[in-house]
Amino acid sequence: MSDIVGQINDIHREVGRREVGGEEARTVLLRRTYPAGAEDVWDACTSPDRLGRWFLPVSGDLRPGGRYQLEGNAGGEILQCEPPRLLRVSWVMGQAPGFSEVEVRLTPEGAERTVFELEHVAVVEPKFWDQYGPGAVGVGWDLTVLGLGMYLEGDAVHPSEAVAWMASDDARAFMTGSSKAWGGAHAASGESAAAVAAAVHATTGFYVPPKAQ
Repeated sequence: MSDIVGQINDIHREVGRREVGGEEARTVLLRRTYPAGAEDVWDACTSPDRLGRWFLPVSGDLRPGGRYQLEGNAGGEILQCEPPRLLRVSWVMGQAPGFSEVEVRLTPEGAERTVFELEHVAVVEPKFWDQYGPGAVGVGWDLTVLGLGMYLEGDAVHPSEAVAWMASDDARAFMTGSSKAWGGAHAASGESAAAVAAAVHATTGFYVPPKAQ
């Protein structure tokens, strides 16, 4: 298996703000370069069969204007689809969601390298953001970016094995490092050191609870 923890530094992270419909939205951006062509990365992210091998099974009317549903997770509308470079979807969780969209952008770097960017823009309840900061979604997206990389390298964890893998030492170390890395991005956005430390502590405790004795 590849160096799981070492891949934390392969991901560039940014935290920002944006106005959406008169409300303040929070943004998290992840960027990573994969040693694979853009067509291959695009297919891995949009083919239902391949997506189900490394991320989650997906169902629905998978076309622009159609709706999708990830098994046990988010669903929404396919807002924009421009193969093999741009996919934008609404990202609906729960019964009364606010604004939330995810955009994936691919940029080829020659025939065998692709810059992958994922940006999640959402209106977040202030108390929730104050408690967890960007790591609440950032750690989950880091795991997604890691999973895609492992899949493209032929070393994927199948979704059916994900629960067991999440309890492994590799996964716990990755999530701990990911939470700290999002703290760094949070600080770079202008947040105070005290607020960053509290959010990293809460996020790490959520994703990496103490092991049962």
